[in-house]
Amino acid sequence: MARSIFRLTLDQASIANAFGHHVNCERGILRAGEDLYDLHSYSGVLVVSLGKAAHAMAEALAGQVGNSLQGIVAASVEPTTQLRGFRYFRGGHPTPNEESIKSATAILRALEAQTASSLVVFLLSGGGSSIVEKPIDQEISLPELVATYSALVHSGAPIADINAIRKHVSAVKGGRLAKAAFPAQQVSLLVSDVPDNTPDALASGPTMPDSTSVEDCYRVVEKYDLLPEFPTSVRELFERHALEETPKSDDPAFQRARWWTVLSNQTAVEQASVAAERAGFFGHMDNSCDDWDYQKAADYLLNKLRELRKQCSPVCLISGGEVTLKVTSPGVGGRNQQFALACAEKIAGEPITVLSAGTDGVDGNSPATGAVVDGSTIERIREQGLNARQALEHFDAYPVFRALGDAIETGPTGNNLRDLRILLAY
Repeated sequence: MARSIFRLTLDQASIANAFGHHVNCERGILRAGEDLYDLHSYSGVLVVSLGKAAHAMAEALAGQVGNSLQGIVAASVEPTTQLRGFRYFRGGHPTPNEESIKSATAILRALEAQTASSLVVFLLSGGGSSIVEKPIDQEISLPELVATYSALVHSGAPIADINAIRKHVSAVKGGRLAKAAFPAQQVSLLVSDVPDNTPDALASGPTMPDSTSVEDCYRVVEKYDLLPEFPTSVRELFERHALEETPKSDDPAFQRARWWTVLSNQTAVEQASVAAERAGFFGHMDNSCDDWDYQKAADYLLNKLRELRKQCSPVCLISGGEVTLKVTSPGVGGRNQQFALACAEKIAGEPITVLSAGTDGVDGNSPATGAVVDGSTIERIREQGLNARQALEHFDAYPVFRALGDAIETGPTGNNLRDLRILLAY
């Protein structure tokens, strides 16, 4: 049942559905959110689509506007089909690659060629931070950039803190794509994998004013003791306090710029709740453990579920957002599988099921996007001759779930709305 609720959520919280609600084009008038753009009034229209949902977003926009568009698409996977007039790049994720640098260079050149009579449509989705990237300092090599990303991802810091640093060492993040596109008219459509109150964290905010500062970066580096983990070129920037500030809300680049979120984690949470209630569960939504440590989040949600079960049964608790973990051992897995395995220990013998999965189809360095556990999971792990505690300590949950058949493997979904946790109790 948990798997069914998750699948239905992915189907309903789709980019095609979101664009159907928030974007359309009739007789050359493009409606984006609450704005109207007469495409015939511009000397040219450039589309820049980047992130894990880049292909689906570009296709959805082309489905509305037609084949008159041109632009650049940068995603983490190859496209199944290509739109005429578009250039395609396959950037790296979770760390940048050569194509990430090439795509950033191509996008900057295309934007710098725009004029005041141009319209630039940015299509932004999660994963864009590594898929499109170029260091602000030419002394930072690609291997050093990859090492910096790895240090950040494994630090245990929440995504907002990670992105604050990414923005300030990048030539394309933190509003710098908007600055490159100035003085063109700009509109950004967002498929968001970040908290709703921090839209500029999405893909590290390449097209909007940056709410973080260089002082935030220095604070984060100190809090998580990141300097020893950074390569020399990046570490020296911090030691010399040489980071350059990103564009803020008073920058002229944002005078003709607009942003609309067309799809977010809240959409997924709401759709999951609808699916659960249709399946006969009393649904309850609680996103308060967003960015919590995975063990703390597990305790909180399981205690909440047990309290809800006293009031009504069967009950489904839906939780969106992401949990954090500080990776100290090179196992195979991700935050969702780590969370699920931690829950399995806490619910042994209870009539409870917990599913935790990413809406993008990816969880850490594993082929799975998450896992599902219940009161029998720990006993079944023992029967397989495996050790749940050892797997948790080594961040190696995927082999355990693969052996049980309880890993959730969807492949890349072409969407990215953060994670979803579905907890069921009778």
